[in-house]
Amino acid sequence: MNENFCIFCRIAQKQAVASRVYEDEKIMAFLDIRPLNKGHTLVIPKAHYENIFDVPQELNAYLHGVTKQIAIAVKKATGADGITIIQQNGKAANQDIPHVHVIPRYEGKKMPRFSETTEADKEELNVIAAKIQKQLANSARTPDAF
Repeated sequence: MNENFCIFCRIAQKQAVASRVYEDEKIMAFLDIRPLNKGHTLVIPKAHYENIFDVPQELNAYLHGVTKQIAIAVKKATGADGITIIQQNGKAANQDIPHVHVIPRYEGKKMPRFSETTEADKEELNVIAAKIQKQLANSARTPDAF
């Protein structure tokens, strides 16, 4: 896939709509429109890369620092008992577009399969995004602190 056809590149360039929760010069995070659980957030580099093997080491480290920050905010905003972080790389790993999933988890609740999800209501996504943004604003920590 090249960046001209990549939906995440279009989101990063603000050519496609998304319920954004975080953005800086290198990274963007937004809610998945087909969430496994409410608050399911995608974290992406703004530049196009095919997979983790192509991402420069410094950017990869920064991406994962931001992912930790997002995970903390998602957990607090959703009241989740835990967080699953998933990154799939390559066709054999079911990767379609390069990104990291931050998925809220709850005791006793089984996580659905990606194929079992449905598209979420846009207004509901925006409400959840606002809660996550509020938690991020309250944290005042930057990825450089990790």
